[in-house]
Amino acid sequence: MDYPLSLKRNILANYVSQIYVTLIGIVMVPFYVRHMGTEAYGLVGFFTMMQAWFQLLDMGLTPTMARATARFNGGTSSALELRRLLRLLECFFVGLGLVGACVIFFASKTIATNWLKVQAIPLDDVKQAVILMGVTISLRWMSGLYRGAINGFERMVWLGGFNVGLATARFVLVVPLFIFVGATPLVFFTYQLVVAAIELTALVSKTYRLMPVLNASSIEKWDWAPLRSLLQFSLSIAFTSSVWVLVTQTDKLVLSKLLPLTEYAYFTLAVLVASGVTILSGPVSTALLPRLTKIAGAADDKALFEMYSQATQLVGAITIPTSLVLALFAEQVLWAWTGNALVAHHAAPVLALYAAGNGILTLGAFPYYLQYAKGDLKLHLRGNVLFIIVLIPALIYTTSHFGVIGAGSAWFGANLVYFLFWVPLVHRRFNANYHRTWLIRDVGGPLLVSMAAGFLMRNMISWPENRLIVAAILVVTGFVLVMSAFLASGRLRERIPLMFFRRSTET
Repeated sequence: MDYPLSLKRNILANYVSQIYVTLIGIVMVPFYVRHMGTEAYGLVGFFTMMQAWFQLLDMGLTPTMARATARFNGGTSSALELRRLLRLLECFFVGLGLVGACVIFFASKTIATNWLKVQAIPLDDVKQAVILMGVTISLRWMSGLYRGAINGFERMVWLGGFNVGLATARFVLVVPLFIFVGATPLVFFTYQLVVAAIELTALVSKTYRLMPVLNASSIEKWDWAPLRSLLQFSLSIAFTSSVWVLVTQTDKLVLSKLLPLTEYAYFTLAVLVASGVTILSGPVSTALLPRLTKIAGAADDKALFEMYSQATQLVGAITIPTSLVLALFAEQVLWAWTGNALVAHHAAPVLALYAAGNGILTLGAFPYYLQYAKGDLKLHLRGNVLFIIVLIPALIYTTSHFGVIGAGSAWFGANLVYFLFWVPLVHRRFNANYHRTWLIRDVGGPLLVSMAAGFLMRNMISWPENRLIVAAILVVTGFVLVMSAFLASGRLRERIPLMFFRRSTET
């Protein structure tokens, strides 16, 4: 089975935009640290963590909006239901967004004085920065509803271009303000608030241009039926999203309380680099979910599992080598990035553990995509209940007693156990004999070959002191590991002669 042309464009657009967004965010971090100071950058890390916790308010409604739009796009729901659902969800998002911003406003003094361990920044500045964070986070959270709708319409090319422009504004265009106004937390977060307002306005405008046009009186009539019919699915997604936030952000929340803001900034730097592994899988999953949903709606299980297999190999061939490079060469990566040998030495173990855990996470997430497409998340909910019951206490204990190393160890171990013991149960729910094939063919080959290449190069390379040369060696190493994984992936390897044949016939 070949990928449809529209899906190829969507995946490519998602990859280009998300790789750009990821890289520009990472590239600019050393600049922020130098100009704002390490402690001030710790506030940026706290801001990122708060955004993730704010997603608990979503209640599963953003992916529900995306799925409803995809179903309308596939002809299985009406335009009237879609418009009324959007109207209901808009009221919900605006209301909760205001409540969330107000809560952060009233808690800003407590956060500044009692939670964060601030040493040099004036507490009043920290309080004002927290208030700006709250409003910005609220606006960006409301934008998620409209991103869900645009994803459901499969307008990933437009959304990818928009994300590139937005990331440029958010990360790069703040530089002139640092130079001509001042590199203070208040300047930074005020600017982020302005960008968030522009983002929300543009996404609302695009969504309403995509929505089907109906009689105004039909739209204005309130009808809870569309939401009631999706309530079970929405609550399942809500629980899943809540678990995801708890799993990925509890360590950051605990450490923001335990660590001085400067040390928390170093932890944030390592986790940011490790997040590149999961971000690389995001474009495929974003484009894959609506397509899998449409195929599942047509009850074509053969096509469903063929696309599922291809997507697994594609993601694995990219994320497995990336996680291995970050885990095996963590100190070299941090040194090439920051130029600070002390930061690289202390943050390297954290980066290695989180990168390895994130690599497992990207592959362990695939059964969720299958359940999402089928509209059956019962097994996913049970697995996450067990996962969180074990992980959260372990995460709090290890983080409290062993700091960042404990948090990284708990993260890696929990994801490994989930992948080994729960993913097979999910696959058997939908296809009794599929998991062994998936594990050996789609995951095992690329993993084993990439690991062998990675350990071989680790023992062969003698690292110089020049950062540019170190960076060049890391790029070459990553390329070798990606090619190894690509060639070990049967479905991807089979496409190489076909691509060359097509090019020769076109010329």
